[in-house]
Amino acid sequence: MNSVITHAKRLVVKVGSSLVTNAGKGLDAQAILLWAQQIAALRAQGKDVVMVSSGAIAEGMKRLGWVQRPHELPELQAAAAVGQMGLAQVYESCFREHAMQTAQVLLTHADLADRARYLNARSTLLTLLKHGVVPIINENDTVVTDEIKFGDNDTLGALVANLIEADALIILTDQPGLYTADPRKDASATLVQQAKAGDAALEQMAGGAGSSIGKGGMLTKILAAKRAAKSGAHTVIASGHESNVLVRLSQGENVGTQLIAQTEVLAARKQWLADHLQVRGQVTLDDGALRALLEQGKSLLPIGVQAVQGDFKRGEVVSCLNGDGREVARGLVNYSSSETRLILCKPSSQIEAILGFSEEPELIHRDNLVLL
Repeated sequence: MNSVITHAKRLVVKVGSSLVTNAGKGLDAQAILLWAQQIAALRAQGKDVVMVSSGAIAEGMKRLGWVQRPHELPELQAAAAVGQMGLAQVYESCFREHAMQTAQVLLTHADLADRARYLNARSTLLTLLKHGVVPIINENDTVVTDEIKFGDNDTLGALVANLIEADALIILTDQPGLYTADPRKDASATLVQQAKAGDAALEQMAGGAGSSIGKGGMLTKILAAKRAAKSGAHTVIASGHESNVLVRLSQGENVGTQLIAQTEVLAARKQWLADHLQVRGQVTLDDGALRALLEQGKSLLPIGVQAVQGDFKRGEVVSCLNGDGREVARGLVNYSSSETRLILCKPSSQIEAILGFSEEPELIHRDNLVLL
């Protein structure tokens, strides 16, 4: 069983804070120099590499002389702003030693939620790779608020993998990989070497949703692998403390946990819809509409909608729910929430009579809808 990284042409490498900082006390230039050395080796093999790196807040705290991590959002944002200067400087100097240029790219959820900005971000990253530059990506902590954050850099790494249609996502952490159970509590726990990305059993192994083990830890990595698989990207979760881990993976060694993407590659537009973290509302579908969407590949018509939740405008993303409240699809809606409430359960032929106009006969056209 060889590593999926061997034949991967385009990689996203996510490194956690513990791998680029001195126990959280500022950036570890020596560690970053070693990452630069490994990435130089990958590039010599003809691979494109994008890095997603943590560490800005830790570096900012060091520069500001703060011992305790603050809790107030403005304080954290201030630390991130100061730390980003150091992050860019250290990466630039370390990568320059290996004759590589870097670019700092700060992203927010809004950059990927807005269609035009999503495409701009994609074009920028692909152009950087075309010119041999290594993008260093982080969430733009200086401007985001809790409700619009990606939540963690694992999620950001998966979304970047989707954005640039990477072949693989490598999540480097301080753990050897995913275990069948928490090895601190279960002596019989074994390392999962390979599994299918998106397998629900993996989430239970990682501690289950909302558990103290999974929260912000292995669970976010399992969910990131599931998200990355939507664009066909495989994921490897491995320890960044393993010697020369990136090079060994590229040479075929199976290090850590491999999560294989089984999902059919989505078209870029539908991929963007699937990865939309912030939906503006929900519509609940009847059984006929569910069959039309899930089995017949049809558009969503107003007559198949039973209920509407939220406040949304035309062109925004809404979730499509089944009768149990589970999300089965999402898409760009042709009518606002107030208009949808007026035309739900009605045939499309009555839209103009009810609203005084008719934008489209569909509530969500099939081309603007993706099944989940």
